[in-house]
Amino acid sequence: MNGLGPSLILAALVITVTPPKDAPGGRVDDEAAAFYGEYVVSFYGLPVASSTFRSSFKDDRFAMKGTLSSAGLARIFDSTTASVAVNGRFSGQNPRPEGYSVSYSTGGKDKRTSLSFSGGRVAGVVNEPPLKKRGKDWVPLARKHLTSVTDPVSAVLVRAKGLDDVCGRTVSVFDGELRADLKLGAGRRGDMDTDAYRGETVTCDARFVPVAGYRPGNKSIAWLRDHGEISVTFAPLGKTGIYAPIHATVGTQIGTITLTARRLEARE
Repeated sequence: MNGLGPSLILAALVITVTPPKDAPGGRVDDEAAAFYGEYVVSFYGLPVASSTFRSSFKDDRFAMKGTLSSAGLARIFDSTTASVAVNGRFSGQNPRPEGYSVSYSTGGKDKRTSLSFSGGRVAGVVNEPPLKKRGKDWVPLARKHLTSVTDPVSAVLVRAKGLDDVCGRTVSVFDGELRADLKLGAGRRGDMDTDAYRGETVTCDARFVPVAGYRPGNKSIAWLRDHGEISVTFAPLGKTGIYAPIHATVGTQIGTITLTARRLEARE
């Protein structure tokens, strides 16, 4: 499978907000609301990846840049690094990306995927190297699958009136090959007190539903669809009216992946 694969797509869905205060990459518009933070991905309590992102929001527009890299023991077995950028605007509660690109290196191989959007649908897809020809059992993409979709990063941004309006929605995601839905169930209010965030939160249980661009016999996808337990905890980004994940668990065939914000701050 091209792109990040089903389990890492889910990881990307919950690592989206921002990088350290002094991270390189240019200035954020002084009039924009800007955030920076750090995330860690762990497996059985051991760190396997880390991520940093910077985000800015101005009026209806948003922009995000970030990195993801393997860490700890995972780096010994398969060193992976990735950089991602996305920009777009909000239409009502939903993000509408305009451009998305991810470049990554894994197992000594470099890959890149870029998506362009127009009118709420995918307008262009570039995969380097090109995708391999798929077999007869492949579920093909149709035009209808590429309407009202978003990329794996901006997919987790929610604009809502309050915590009670964050969950109870379906997020349609396309990564350049796989088209899937993440169905968020009813929310559970709570509180969190960590180094990254202190305040009210809402947690949504979610269900992964593959739609097209995959092989039904793929065991990882089938397991995530039938047995994968996903939980995402959202918190507000300042007073922007936008909510983003600060904690998540993703049940996979080999165990539960945990994603945690270890730093999340507003930039002055």
